Amino acid sequence: MTDPGEKKLVLVVDDAPANLQVVNSILKDDFKIRVATSGAKALELVKVKPYPDLILLDVMMPEMDGYEVCAILKASPETKDIPVIFLTGKTEADDETRGFKVGAVDYIHKPFSPAVVQARVHTHLVLREAREQLARQLLTINNELEMAREIQLSILPHQTPKIRGLGIAARYLPMNSVAGDFYDFILVDEKRVGILVADVSGHGLPAALIASMLKVALSAQTAHASDPARVLNGLNHSLCGKFKYHFVTAAYIFVDMEKQIMRYAAGGHPPLLLWQAATGSASEIVQNGLLLGMFPQETYSAVEIAVQPGDKAILYTDGILETSNPSDEDYGIELFKQFVDSQHHLDANAFADLLLDELAGWSKHAKGFHQKDDITLLAIDFQMP
Repeated sequence: MTDPGEKKLVLVVDDAPANLQVVNSILKDDFKIRVATSGAKALELVKVKPYPDLILLDVMMPEMDGYEVCAILKASPETKDIPVIFLTGKTEADDETRGFKVGAVDYIHKPFSPAVVQARVHTHLVLREAREQLARQLLTINNELEMAREIQLSILPHQTPKIRGLGIAARYLPMNSVAGDFYDFILVDEKRVGILVADVSGHGLPAALIASMLKVALSAQTAHASDPARVLNGLNHSLCGKFKYHFVTAAYIFVDMEKQIMRYAAGGHPPLLLWQAATGSASEIVQNGLLLGMFPQETYSAVEIAVQPGDKAILYTDGILETSNPSDEDYGIELFKQFVDSQHHLDANAFADLLLDELAGWSKHAKGFHQKDDITLLAIDFQMP
């Protein structure tokens, strides 16, 4: 990176010594000058350190004209970012259009006006510095986002709990580097587990930071993991007053394989889907209170459901329902239920993978690309051999 206190280096390319002398006299007090009398020589000097900060390039030169030189410069990763200003006596629009197509940023017409030469050189050097600064800032932001992504992934479960008679598959596809979705488990013992899925409104770092708060908030609910309503009440109290412009939807189920029951409660979240062997179809389980983090006086209630071998429960975030096709039609709850009905026989992992393939086919995009929202899925099989 060039020291801001140093004079910028300008490479002047022209086969006419008189033109070189004029440009040198205009710029020498404010810039370092390097000269080349041919296109071939310019291509040599542009790779000599220190590299030029800007190139003034004559259009009409023998053997290799300015258009050819500029095209070569822009094709090389080493020189493509050096701004090129053409020096020309031509004023036809077609000539200028050709120059811009090969990558020039501006024109200075002959005979040279000292004020115009000074102004345009100065302007394009400032613009280049601004672009470089933006590129450095973007690199810093991307590095920070990658660190945030790694931190966020580290707080998600690395594996699903091993519960006798229960199969659990989890899938997590963030829309961006970081996400507002979250899921976690409270493992009580080898027969009982609590499962939370949550979705923070918005996207990016603010939503991800709030999602990370849920890790701590859920751990505080371990003592009453078997009571979904109390878990959501506790989460709501933990979140209220912590932020102004976001809210959280959440669903929590507690599975007791010894009693063969499932308890469910939710706050502003899409309904639980439950395929039951007894009915042979998927149904929506709605037991919703208000959004979390906004209403400190809200209380939540739970529903208890008997489960049997072959049943399948699906917790998810609304990124699944809002996956759209090229006609801007959402996948929606009805297609989701139809998918569950047709694929309920698959084990949890195969079911989860096939659903993501189904969404990719619906959207006509590869998995994880061009999502409208984060996607989290938890498929739960009641095997109970």
